[in-house]
Amino acid sequence: MSYDLAVVGLGYVGMPLAREATVRGLKVLGLDSDRRRVASLNDGRSHVDDLSDGELEEMLAEGFRAGSDPAELAGCETIVVCVPTPLGEAYQPDLTAVVQATTDVARHLRPGTLVVLESTTWPGTTETVIRPLLETSGLRAGVDFHLAYSPERIDPGNEVYGLGNTPKVVGGLTPACRDRATAFYGKFIPQVAATRGLREAEMAKLIENTYRAVNIALVNEMATFCEELGVDIWDAIAAAATKPFGFQKFLPGPGVGGHCIPVDPAYLVHAARRLGHPFRMAELAQEINDAMPAWVLSRVQRALNGVGKPVSGARILLLGVTYKPDIADARGTPALPLARSLHRLGAEVRFGDPFVRQWSVDQRLLAGEQCLQAAVRDADLVVLLQDHRAFDLDMIAREARLVLDTRGVIERQDNVIRL
Repeated sequence: MSYDLAVVGLGYVGMPLAREATVRGLKVLGLDSDRRRVASLNDGRSHVDDLSDGELEEMLAEGFRAGSDPAELAGCETIVVCVPTPLGEAYQPDLTAVVQATTDVARHLRPGTLVVLESTTWPGTTETVIRPLLETSGLRAGVDFHLAYSPERIDPGNEVYGLGNTPKVVGGLTPACRDRATAFYGKFIPQVAATRGLREAEMAKLIENTYRAVNIALVNEMATFCEELGVDIWDAIAAAATKPFGFQKFLPGPGVGGHCIPVDPAYLVHAARRLGHPFRMAELAQEINDAMPAWVLSRVQRALNGVGKPVSGARILLLGVTYKPDIADARGTPALPLARSLHRLGAEVRFGDPFVRQWSVDQRLLAGEQCLQAAVRDADLVVLLQDHRAFDLDMIAREARLVLDTRGVIERQDNVIRL
């Protein structure tokens, strides 16, 4: 069977891509090594926040199908690789999934195919890692098949910008590769921005998220000393944001999580180090953001000490354990290191999150609180880590004995302390 597109990796990046292409009339095959995920998708059950079961059912009705056999790649005109690129030990990039996926593609590569990598990586990866693997097929990149890179720009939970209205960056090994990839994405994405080559497209994604990481680190570090200065950091930022030029608003918080901000700058640091150059700004931003859960822990200790209560034995309720608001994704959440530290200090940790029913902290399975009002009332300290819209902030302020608000969304009062 032939397909217009094969999406390799059916996660938070691959599924939105498969949906956008499917609804625009392309015949799409999804491939994933997780057979349970494949079965679930074919049964109409979505695991992605931005794709409802109903939308998945529509995709299936339009011809989308998930599978796990790489041999099916032989019948695909375009193959896009969207597998994870996490960090391994000591913040080293881990390309295991990319190498495996590319090896599978190479075994079934046919002349004339367009192969695109969307997984985040450092500049040079597509040309020096992906190209040689694909050429083990006996075909030559830029001659027998087209090779391109297009960074994913998925922002889970964003109700304004999605794949269809976010410009797509594309770089090719050759001008012909670039043009082929541009034409492909242009079938279902209105605006495609072509770069000079592969490395510029790879770099673009790292610039975007390093920019965010650095600016988040800036306000996070400011938050650690603003209280001692007698400054409400959120009020000061709101005032600064009234300037119509030269400023973009970033807010402090308990740390960064997810699959981009904590990871992408490390890829750029890795690339710079290979050349013998330190990338001090990105490294420092990573250090500051990684230290925020420890800072929150110190604020928890100070808050409890202020009411004569030790952390050991205290009932602490964590509200919101996902890495960003209004989604179910808890990857890299700063709530995890905070919960670990609280457990080590002897606290009784509970959590409430409308998107997470069960949460594992170092093999300790915690059940989410079903009645938040009762849980808030029972806790010695409530720590608001994520400002889900489902949370009743007035109820939290009214019922809690003591609140540590790490998001600056609850009005200051006697029992509410801001980060």
